[in-house]
Amino acid sequence: MRLKGKTAIVTGGASGFGAGIARKFAAEGAQVLVADLDIKGAQVIATEIGGIAQLCNVSDWDSVLAMKNTALSALGHLDILVNNAGATHLPMALEDVTTADFEKVYNVNIKSVYLTAQAFVPHFKERGCGAILNVASTGGVSPRPRLTWYNASKGWMITATKGMAVELAPSGIRVNAINPVAGETPLLKSFMGEDTPEIRAKFLSTIPLGRFSTPEDMGNAACFLCSDEASMITGVALEVDGGRCI
Repeated sequence: MRLKGKTAIVTGGASGFGAGIARKFAAEGAQVLVADLDIKGAQVIATEIGGIAQLCNVSDWDSVLAMKNTALSALGHLDILVNNAGATHLPMALEDVTTADFEKVYNVNIKSVYLTAQAFVPHFKERGCGAILNVASTGGVSPRPRLTWYNASKGWMITATKGMAVELAPSGIRVNAINPVAGETPLLKSFMGEDTPEIRAKFLSTIPLGRFSTPEDMGNAACFLCSDEASMITGVALEVDGGRCI
């Protein structure tokens, strides 16, 4: 019960890593608001863990503000914010990525972190505490070819994490990130281009431990970084990647 009495928001919590984080947080005692564009999926996870579901487009200020209002009304206060919602473009030459796909990656992976900070940092400052966790990627550390703009967005997230950590530390707010390698999530096929046994084998050959990241892996790492056990840890981008970035 490392998060007993804590409250949390997990964006993109309807599936994949977000669902794994939401489940782990609830199992460790937290009250969790599961936010996602897929409201039906969010409701399934929320019902499973005894949490709250919220429709949210993390790239839209009004939607983020509505999420904040719901969270504070239902939970009373917020202890933990997990920026997990993410998007990618299909693997292709960097000059062939459409403006629409670039803007989707920018809005979901970058703008969302700015908007949630606008919404929740004042609340954390008022309380003198809080933990923010950004779900970045190994792509932000060791970029894969043909995913350039996605890689760049996650590199931005890692730098933002460190900048936020330094600036917000005097206010008692910790900010960390986790860098997963690809996992069994809705984005896996997009990362690989197509999902075939051959492509999976090639992808797995780059991971020393020989498997994809799982939602449980992310939940375990996220729980530690957002718990009081990590009270001296801020500005870290923890690779949860089976050795991919070595």
